[in-house]
Amino acid sequence: MPRPIHFEIQADDPARAIKFYESLFGWAFQKWDGPMPYWLVTTGPDEQRGINGGLHPRMGPKPQPPQAVIGFVCTVDVDSVDAYATKVGKAGGQVCVPKMPIPGVGWLAYANDTENNLFGMMQVDAAAK
Repeated sequence: MPRPIHFEIQADDPARAIKFYESLFGWAFQKWDGPMPYWLVTTGPDEQRGINGGLHPRMGPKPQPPQAVIGFVCTVDVDSVDAYATKVGKAGGQVCVPKMPIPGVGWLAYANDTENNLFGMMQVDAAAK
């Protein structure tokens, strides 16, 4: 069956967004040598579960929270939702849905990045209730 193989982050200020994700998750960004401003995003080694993506200037109006989610939400695997929720604020973002249990799966929180893009953070924990 088809699976997601790439994600894209839209940014009003690409440099600011790159700084946010580098400081929060340690992701690596490389400017693409193509006809438009685009950065390739490496989120981890190839042997680790997950996907890589891209970042580009926003091509439409900036989302204004609070609003309903109108696209896919990317959720990032973290070892501690609490630790990363703290790091979100330090990196310039904001937690918008605090840590909550997903019973038998783990802990989940949602945050907005510096560009008001929503993303999730999941800590796997089968004992979560």
